[in-house]
Amino acid sequence: MGKGGSSIPDEEWERFLREAEAGTQGAPEEPSARARMVARRLQEENGRPEGWRTHQPARRRRGKGWYAVGLIVAVGLLVVALAPGRVAGWFGGGSGDGDSAPLAVESKRPDQAPPTEAAAQLPTLKEPFRGSPAVRWGDGTAGIGMPAARATGWMSKEQVTQALDRTRDFLAESSLDPGVLRGERPRKAIALLNPHQRDTQDYLATAFRAPSKEDDPLLLFSRFQKAKVKLVGNVVKTRGRVTYREGKRGALEVTTDVTYVYPVVRAAAGSDEVVRTIVRREVVMSWDDPAKVVIEPGTFSLLSYKVDTTNGGCDTFTGYLTPSFGADRATKSPGDGPEVDPYDRSKSLDARMREGGDAGCGTASRS
Repeated sequence: MGKGGSSIPDEEWERFLREAEAGTQGAPEEPSARARMVARRLQEENGRPEGWRTHQPARRRRGKGWYAVGLIVAVGLLVVALAPGRVAGWFGGGSGDGDSAPLAVESKRPDQAPPTEAAAQLPTLKEPFRGSPAVRWGDGTAGIGMPAARATGWMSKEQVTQALDRTRDFLAESSLDPGVLRGERPRKAIALLNPHQRDTQDYLATAFRAPSKEDDPLLLFSRFQKAKVKLVGNVVKTRGRVTYREGKRGALEVTTDVTYVYPVVRAAAGSDEVVRTIVRREVVMSWDDPAKVVIEPGTFSLLSYKVDTTNGGCDTFTGYLTPSFGADRATKSPGDGPEVDPYDRSKSLDARMREGGDAGCGTASRS
């Protein structure tokens, strides 16, 4: 599964894992399937429905919390119906006024939202990010801040470097790969998930065959239905960061928090109305010690995942992001949830979900 960015070859990585496994003094644990049971218990205690949403230019939040040996599930989905007159830029191109110099990668959580343009400018085919804060964001994985590697838990510095490289591979293959964005199955990303984590495998088996509120591929992967929507250009703007710490049983626990901005048009020939779909995902993964957890070399176990989507569809579970265009938005009623800025990364997704409460579809302040 290794790529050119990896610092040590796959053979070395697998050798490390085999040696670690050979040294175990007890049978490693296999990830158990407790996610949905725990979710139901939490829902009964909190009195909150399993999926909740608020509105934005189609804005949606959902997630599941898992652990390598027994999952804790927390589901929240914020979807926002696009507010007419608030469409602004996406892919590369100048913002028209103000500083358009590229931003340095994010190294910590910002303390405020990015500034709003004095006069919103609409995106175009040539400048799909015009009028949007994303015009200053990085292209693809260049917009994701990566930490320096250090020995952590059961891993040496070199192994941590390898795990971080593969973490970035997962982000690219789940949310940036051109084929996956056209609706193809994210096979490379799926191959990085621990095949022995039963809840993960059950979710994957269902999500692409019969997507639903609980089993939705959009929780982990970005996909558009190519017969209806196509990307503008070949750039996806991103902003976010990756952090890590020592987790349970000495695992390397990696947290990814990334916002992706996708400029799209209708798939029909000659379409030129550009809108943006904005997806923020937080995925927490565990690179487990094979002496303590049943896992395949070079794969990770999911601890949790959450998603917050703008203009990707509200209360629609087709397995694809379904952006709204001008004519669609004109016929939709305002959202009943809070207004949220999808470019504001100053709050965690957990904080946004708490603020959203039991609201339905919310409204985004910009797109």
